[in-house]
Amino acid sequence: MEFLTEYGLFLAKAVTLVVAAIVVISVIVSAAQRDRDSDHDDGELKIRKLNDKYRKLKESIQARLMSEKERKAWQKARKKEDKAEKKAGKAKKKGDQKADQESAPRVYVLDFDGDIKASDTDPLRRAITAVLSVANPDRDEVVIRLESGGGLVHSYGLAAAQLDRIRSKGLRLTACVDKVAASGGYMMACVADRIVASPFAILGSIGVVAQLPNFHRLLKKNDVDFEVLTAGEHKRTLTIFGENTDKGRQKFLEDLEDTHGLFKDYVSERRPGLDISAVANGDIWFGKRALDVNLIDEIQTSDEYLIEACERADVVSVSYQRKRSLPEKLGLATSTALEHTVWKVLSAFRNHNIQ
Repeated sequence: MEFLTEYGLFLAKAVTLVVAAIVVISVIVSAAQRDRDSDHDDGELKIRKLNDKYRKLKESIQARLMSEKERKAWQKARKKEDKAEKKAGKAKKKGDQKADQESAPRVYVLDFDGDIKASDTDPLRRAITAVLSVANPDRDEVVIRLESGGGLVHSYGLAAAQLDRIRSKGLRLTACVDKVAASGGYMMACVADRIVASPFAILGSIGVVAQLPNFHRLLKKNDVDFEVLTAGEHKRTLTIFGENTDKGRQKFLEDLEDTHGLFKDYVSERRPGLDISAVANGDIWFGKRALDVNLIDEIQTSDEYLIEACERADVVSVSYQRKRSLPEKLGLATSTALEHTVWKVLSAFRNHNIQ
């Protein structure tokens, strides 16, 4: 047993070292690859008609509930309908501009899954550019399915500015929030003409936070000096390694308050009916309560909203996807595997403690 224990520990260390080496190499190679390809457009636009997706789901369950005879008759009728639709599509291509103007309205669906750096901003920017090149403000709508707990101010400021481009073109914009749109996420959501959220979605957190460790006392205890040289009184207000002053802290707090003020002004301009003084305290609200304080306009999931939209318009999902290099794919796979492993270990530990 002692041998097996030592062998298990050795194996765990070896696997950890190998995984760490793979991650480091992947990050280095990936960074080099991004620098080399930064000027090249190596992605593609993905277009999917959601009417077809929801129709196929409906037809799938309908077919399973039919008898053999009913199914054959239904499939035959469906084939005739498909032929008629294809024929109509060909005729439309041969038609003039007037025929295009009289076609069904469209709902363009965009997705944003936010992290602390708002990394989805560039794909969102490209998708918005594509949509704006073809959308008709008189009949079309844009829906953003938004999920984000917020992050860096400048990153989410840019992401929100991308959505402002849609409003400035006169297109109706609807934000659908199924889980969370807080802080920077709500900064993006408030740009929309209408915000729709699920019953327990998290909204709000209109505030600003900053935190950093300080190792000055540790360095001082070990006789390590750390010097910060600046030109400009407020070039460095707080530092991680140096000794922070009350004056520096005060300036940092003033900057936070100023940023919070800009945040409140931004939300107030886009949702004038909102009592900003009541909600801009950094607190969060769940769906129904967010509706009560006017942070949102309706309780509804994104699926409900889009299925209803399919009855009145052609609903099209638009996304820009960048092709990942092999090192990036390897790094992503390694990161995912490590995350799953950590969660399994934590779950096993928790279950052991519960028992």
